[in-house]
Amino acid sequence: VLQKGLKENFADAQVSVVDCPDLTQEPFNFPAKGICGKPRIADVGGVPYLIPVVQKEKIYDLNTVAKDMELPGAFILGAGAASSKILGVNAELIPIVQTKSEKKPAINGSYIAQINPADKGCLLEKYSSKYTDCEFGLLANLYASEGQPGKVIEVKANGRTGELNFVSCLRQTLEKHYGEKPVGMGGTFIIQKGKAKIHVMPPEFSACPLNTDEDVNNWLKFFEMKAPLICQPVIVSRDPGFDLRVEHTHCFSHHGEGGHYHQDTSPDSVQYLGYLLPAELLFRIDRPQETHLVGRD
Repeated sequence: VLQKGLKENFADAQVSVVDCPDLTQEPFNFPAKGICGKPRIADVGGVPYLIPVVQKEKIYDLNTVAKDMELPGAFILGAGAASSKILGVNAELIPIVQTKSEKKPAINGSYIAQINPADKGCLLEKYSSKYTDCEFGLLANLYASEGQPGKVIEVKANGRTGELNFVSCLRQTLEKHYGEKPVGMGGTFIIQKGKAKIHVMPPEFSACPLNTDEDVNNWLKFFEMKAPLICQPVIVSRDPGFDLRVEHTHCFSHHGEGGHYHQDTSPDSVQYLGYLLPAELLFRIDRPQETHLVGRD
């Protein structure tokens, strides 16, 4: 299904079932070897806690979320917002956490991307270089598993010919094929070559309400960042009525760039390589009572 859909949007696409590579190795350097074992996804909080006006009291903990997902000790990947309570500013969180279990403390391999106060560029830092907690704020889309090796779906796509970004192409392909039945996936992919459009939220929350997508885009800081970028997508083919963010992808690198992935900006030369797994369960945690569809791109 995925290969057929990707071929409509990329010059070359190949999808196969392979053994998950050892994700503790370069370029991932994750705290777990794989993304297999009881795979599940969670949508925590939501964009309505950020816009039109921020609700700073919305703070969560990945160790607690792992328990809420009925998988204490889970290995979690995804995309979210950092805790402004901990950082003192607003920032993008690229969560990579082996959550704590009865036997072991948590290993936090996350990154934070924020606006560098010195030059207004992107400042990407390893979370554990400054902080010891596993908190995040406002919203996150998370993929959790036991972090085991095993069979995964390897996705390769080169040379983008269509309008859709890599993640949207995967999601819309699933939606087209499975229709009413929601299919969720997560894991990791690398933009091996090319450049990508990435945003980083500014350090200050907006003082005036952000009521439209245009307002949001004027507030966000956009950058063109270069490969290799290691990305963490969480996708659901369609929302079965839980007010989900159906796709959300954050990325990091070893050259100081990272944030929220929108699209590659070098369609001719871009190369994607991903390892994904369908989720068995979906958890909706702290769903906003009042909602809207602004700022979900």
